[in-house]
Amino acid sequence: MPVKRIGKRTWSFSENIRVLAGATVAGPKEGKGQLKGKLDYVYPDMYAGQETWEKAERKMMEDAVKLAVKKSDLSVDQIDLLLAGDLLNQNISSSFSARTHQFPLIGMFGACSASMLTLATGSALVEGGFCDYVVAAASSHNATAERQFRYPTEYGSQKPESAQWTVTGAGAGVLGKGTSGPLVRYVTMGKVVDRGLKDPFDMGSAMAPAAVDTMVAHLEDTGLAPQDYDLVVTGDLAKIGYAITSDLLTEKGLHFGERYQDCGLMIYTSDQEVFAGGSGCASSALVMYAHILDQMRKGIWNRVMVTATGALMNPVSYQQGESIPCIAHSVTLETSPHERS
Repeated sequence: MPVKRIGKRTWSFSENIRVLAGATVAGPKEGKGQLKGKLDYVYPDMYAGQETWEKAERKMMEDAVKLAVKKSDLSVDQIDLLLAGDLLNQNISSSFSARTHQFPLIGMFGACSASMLTLATGSALVEGGFCDYVVAAASSHNATAERQFRYPTEYGSQKPESAQWTVTGAGAGVLGKGTSGPLVRYVTMGKVVDRGLKDPFDMGSAMAPAAVDTMVAHLEDTGLAPQDYDLVVTGDLAKIGYAITSDLLTEKGLHFGERYQDCGLMIYTSDQEVFAGGSGCASSALVMYAHILDQMRKGIWNRVMVTATGALMNPVSYQQGESIPCIAHSVTLETSPHERS
């Protein structure tokens, strides 16, 4: 039975499309945070043994993909496609990583929503019979993002408390039909939402309405309610965006309570200096593939919705005075009834 659309924006999966394995690698700051002990590998420094930060990010994605395939017990030859996204111009981390692995590649740009964009698209390709096994990957790096979007780290520029700390790391998941690993049950694709905000040091405020738009569409399409979920997370809204999203959902009569969390607040500890919280493609990728998969395999959570958010801007659009258009893509994961404790 093929994937079917319910409502306007949601795909429902009928086959056993599962996240067979996930892998995460991260920088030293992330390795000291709340995910300590759950990450597959933590680099001793942000260079990851490379000459530049950009090459370091590429290495991180390469390592995450390699580890995910190894943990899936599949051979490299069994991987049909790599879907990957990052924040750098022309998706260079993704394309250069694919050059190393020699997997067929579809590079995907969704800004910080790349983790769920790749996972959603990969699931559809597997269920449609176009691929047997797909790797979905996303990466970001604090220093590469700062150099491209704001000010190089060397400048030591001051930032407001609304700014966010781009997460250094990469996450990858292997998708395929199987009998173990969380099921990909629903995907809700986001629309571009732009409220006219222009401040690159307050991305949470810009992205929050997009997160709400997709979450509301998902619930309307599926007929599910907040209480049907064990956990609902957004990608990287951090303190400010999280608060705005909570208020907007409440205004719509949706009360998630403690079920709702944000990946940007789940990576670092309270004593780490990260301004409003984490951001970047790796924000939701690390939480997804290091923490959520682990909790679902243990039966602690049975239904989880991950709504990854992204700001679809680049340095040129910002310099030309454009506002920040945003998007959010949502994936719902479930455990099979026989797997639930």
